[in-house]
Amino acid sequence: MAEDPALSLRVSEIKDPAVLFERYNTEEIRRIERKVRGEIEQKKEELRQMVGERYRDLIDAADTIGEMRQCSESVVQSIQDMHQYCHSLKQGKAGASSCGRESQRQWQEKFYTMASQIKLLLEIPERIWSAMEASQYLQATQLYLLCCHLHSQLQLEAATGGHYSPVLARFPILVRQVATTGHFRSTILLDSRSLLRGRAVSDQAIAEALVSTMLLEGSSPRQALADFLLARKASIHQLLNQPQHGARIKAQVCSLVELLVTTLYQAYAVFYLPPEGGPRPGEGVLSCGMLFSTLDNVTSTTPAAKGSRRVLQEETSTGSWFTYLPSSITEFQPALRTLAQPIQKEQLRETLQQWINTCKEDICRGVGSLLVYVKSLKGLAAIRDAVWDLLSSDSISQHWNTVCQRLLERPLAVWDDFLQQLFLQRLQAITKDETEAISTSSVQLLTSAVRDLEGQTIHTSSGTNPGSGRSSQYEVDVASFLWSESPGDLLNDAGWVSVNQRGQQQQRSGLAMKTQALTPCVQNFCSSMDAKLKARLDDLQHYLPSQDTVSSSGPTEGSSASSFNRFTDSPAVEEALRGGCLACVRHILSSIRSELAAASPHPSLARLSSVLFMARLCQSMGELCPNLKHCILGKQMGSDSTPMGTPRQGKKLGKARAAAEVSPAQAKWAGLKEELLNCSMEAYRIWSSALSKVLLDKFGTALHAESAGAILTTATNWEDLEIQEEAESGSSITSKIRLPVQPSWFVQSLLFQLCVEVNRVGGHALPRPTLQELLQTCLTQALQHYHSLTQQDPSKEGVFPMTQNRALQLLFDLRYLNTTLGSKMEEGKSSRSHQDPRIHDVCDWLESCIDPFDLDVFTPLLNTNLNRLSQRTSVLLGLLMGSEKQFASRSSSVNSQEAYNILPLTSNQIRFGLLPLSMSTVRKSKSASRGSDAPHQPVSSRAEMF
Repeated sequence: MAEDPALSLRVSEIKDPAVLFERYNTEEIRRIERKVRGEIEQKKEELRQMVGERYRDLIDAADTIGEMRQCSESVVQSIQDMHQYCHSLKQGKAGASSCGRESQRQWQEKFYTMASQIKLLLEIPERIWSAMEASQYLQATQLYLLCCHLHSQLQLEAATGGHYSPVLARFPILVRQVATTGHFRSTILLDSRSLLRGRAVSDQAIAEALVSTMLLEGSSPRQALADFLLARKASIHQLLNQPQHGARIKAQVCSLVELLVTTLYQAYAVFYLPPEGGPRPGEGVLSCGMLFSTLDNVTSTTPAAKGSRRVLQEETSTGSWFTYLPSSITEFQPALRTLAQPIQKEQLRETLQQWINTCKEDICRGVGSLLVYVKSLKGLAAIRDAVWDLLSSDSISQHWNTVCQRLLERPLAVWDDFLQQLFLQRLQAITKDETEAISTSSVQLLTSAVRDLEGQTIHTSSGTNPGSGRSSQYEVDVASFLWSESPGDLLNDAGWVSVNQRGQQQQRSGLAMKTQALTPCVQNFCSSMDAKLKARLDDLQHYLPSQDTVSSSGPTEGSSASSFNRFTDSPAVEEALRGGCLACVRHILSSIRSELAAASPHPSLARLSSVLFMARLCQSMGELCPNLKHCILGKQMGSDSTPMGTPRQGKKLGKARAAAEVSPAQAKWAGLKEELLNCSMEAYRIWSSALSKVLLDKFGTALHAESAGAILTTATNWEDLEIQEEAESGSSITSKIRLPVQPSWFVQSLLFQLCVEVNRVGGHALPRPTLQELLQTCLTQALQHYHSLTQQDPSKEGVFPMTQNRALQLLFDLRYLNTTLGSKMEEGKSSRSHQDPRIHDVCDWLESCIDPFDLDVFTPLLNTNLNRLSQRTSVLLGLLMGSEKQFASRSSSVNSQEAYNILPLTSNQIRFGLLPLSMSTVRKSKSASRGSDAPHQPVSSRAEMF
């Protein structure tokens, strides 16, 4: 809908009415008229409202102007009245001035006195704060007490009913001042007790702080002593509860010791009074009784004391208004509520002793918890040395015994009574934890090595070798390790440093390790364990006296009064390490025994390598871990060594002093070596039993062969011999016989395989008892097989008959086995006493199968063949033959034409298997052996052979 143009037209736009009639029609003009009239009425109404409102405002303004005129007239009238009144007063005063002048002067003096007291009261809070900022709490206390005295003089206390006193009513500013001074008492008490906790506070400051407390609380000297000791106990608790950060622990422990010592010194200086007739306080080297002298100076009423310790002594000359202060203010002296009685000597001793006992419990508990954060003996030694340096200082040690004797009537050893046992317990705990860690890691290393060896053996036997280490291969086959070359076989200084000059702690060459069959696995295990033990030993050396300390300060150690001997607990420290190392090794031995127990019933091939590894480990641990010996023997290690050049003298001296000089540490070391040796022998015994069983089972199978073909396969070539016999006619008859000169193949195979297996495990380093036990076990089991052969029934079907030739070969085999594997004869005993009775039984049974006439002929020749065979195979089977079976008299017993076939051998035991030597060495060994051993003649009969 379109907008009406007449309505949209504004009134202000209508300029000429004629134009409207031209532009709009009649109806539109009427609408415009109505619109204009409506706007005119609206403007009239607005004008009427505006005029009404302005009129009311005008009436209100007129009323205000009238009131202002009336007020001004009243003020002017009042001023005129005051002028007239003052004029009348001036005229009346001239007559009465002479009579009131005296009263005005008295009133003025009283006013000035009150004003000066008020001024002093207003200045005292600032002076109290200044004294407290300078830590002069006694001065602040005196000023506070003076302020309280001023309150009483001015009667500033609030009256009953809540009304102020007249002075407060006239001077309202004093209301705030009275409220301010009321807080000084608690502030001074709090700061004074806080000062009592400090370590670096002078004795005089302590005495003044205690006097301040006594004046404010009205307490006695005994209560002051209790406050002092309570503050120091709180300071000890604060030190113990601080956070721990490494070197902070040393500072905390030293602070505790310093606080304890300083407390006793200050207790002596502040509370102790000498007996009658003794030096008065301040006359001797040590000051004492400061509390009572300070208290006497502050509270004394004598004129001299008043002149020297007046509270306002310094201020009297600084201002003219001080002259108006009354004498009760200028000569003010504080006073105690009760008489200060000196502390009796017995009471002082009992109180201090009770405080020491209480602090001892707290210090032991707190320091014990602090030392838990110390993880090394070096840290413990650093704390101990710091405490020793503190207690050895001149400021502490010079008069310590005197102070303790006068206060406690006994000496007080701070280190021995408070800290030594805590440090020793922490040392034992650290040593135990570290040795247990060594034990755990060593057992883990042992278990890992055993598992690796078992896996290596399985892979080797199955023909697979998935990247295993060479050290594990060497452990399975020691011979490959012994005859392999490596860069470390000889040390760089081997050319000019002999073995005797090389210390036990120095590096050993690889060749020296190979001479003892110490495989890389054993070396790695022992070197790892030895390095950890060396770290423990080096850490322990920080806690023990060094050679310089012993030589330089040993005689005077602990000679000062309050210092202590740092090394009195050295035996207990060494015993802790000794016990930890023994427990560590025994734990390892327990693990080894459990491994051996798991392998002992029927050890497999994979188990045998690990068994031999453990045997070699136990055998060499004492030698490859020299720090283990140092840890167990301790200081006796230096005196335990024997001279190298005189073994005979060492033996003689050892026999003479063995029973008298064996210390407990040496006994424990000997016992540990015995345990290691027993464990090693047990492991070797498992290996020898398993080896002998495998080899002798094959031997028994070949021996009990029942077919002719099987027997022929084990037969060897016989020797043809021509013998001269005398016939009945007296003529000589030449006959040809055939005799065995070699053992059967299964006997040779047994001995060769036995020798190979012994060499495979490093036979030259095997313990002699183990090797002898192995040989004896093989001989015993072989005899068992021979004896079972005699028990067979000849008539049984399938049993091959025992012919003379077979009996001769078996007899030769048995005698050769007995000669090779039999044990050495002892002096003064026949060979028969060492033999198994079954040997004679088997020999008798075999000889029964041989013609007696032939046996008499064959026996000397068999003995000759047997001797020759034994000598010729002694190099090949050197480890089985042993040094005691090398036929030292062979040069006189063997025909000269056969001497060049026999290699000269050593006459004493050596590390390696038997090797050829030069003839000059043989001659020397012969000349040395002739005086001690009788020559062994070749056997000529069957009885002498055994």
